[in-house]
Amino acid sequence: MVVDLVGVKMSSSVEYIEHHLTHNKTALPVGNSDFWSIHMDTFSVSLILGFIFLFIFILAARKAKVENPNKFQLFVELVLEMVDKQIKDIYHGGKSKLILPLSLTIFCWVFLMNFMDLFPVDIAGFINKTAGNPEAHWRLVPSADLNATFAMSISVFALMIVYSIKSKGFGGFLLEIFSTPFGIWLAPVNLVFQLIELFAKPISLALRLFGNMYAGELVFILIALLPWSSQWLLGVPWAIFHILIITLQAFVFMVLTIVYLSLATEKH
Repeated sequence: MVVDLVGVKMSSSVEYIEHHLTHNKTALPVGNSDFWSIHMDTFSVSLILGFIFLFIFILAARKAKVENPNKFQLFVELVLEMVDKQIKDIYHGGKSKLILPLSLTIFCWVFLMNFMDLFPVDIAGFINKTAGNPEAHWRLVPSADLNATFAMSISVFALMIVYSIKSKGFGGFLLEIFSTPFGIWLAPVNLVFQLIELFAKPISLALRLFGNMYAGELVFILIALLPWSSQWLLGVPWAIFHILIITLQAFVFMVLTIVYLSLATEKH
């Protein structure tokens, strides 16, 4: 018998793990109700975190001053300068009004999503208990949901195609697809290689973030199964180490996005 912090009883550790790894789904009236469904926990938490990010940076922009900036402004400027430096070092596609706000949004939003992994795994139970249904499923880490990471990576994939066509023209884009890397005489082979390369980018981008965050979430759930005294002994060091992981994964997702968009604009 396993009992979580809000008093919900579960028959075994397996049921406890499954409960904390199950999404709150709302089925859509289309086809397979399990496949065509919205993960309300992922959607809601992502939306709230997006508004938090906007609020923080809008507040910093409105209160920014040249003389005697406060620590809050200096912190925001530090993040902005870090992102801008990565763009200057990596992106070689000329001037773009989108690349900086896109990269900044990706880094901050993904970091906030990852940061939710540091909250106790049973905190969702408090949310459900407050809503009157303590046994409901609710996951707090959007980036541990494959649907969320693939949605972001597919958006990056679409931008890659748009940037490539904008930079080379539609004819130039098709020419590169059929002529790189072995020349136009091996167009079928080139097409296969190019398609593999194109689709490998969003897949690897999504799976890298998902895999790291899902594994981190699973470790926290396993620690939560231990006696209360042992949870602090293992949970605190893992949480401290996990701060590095959540920051690194947000940084990697941002950098790879910049790299992919830079490659899309380069003429081979």
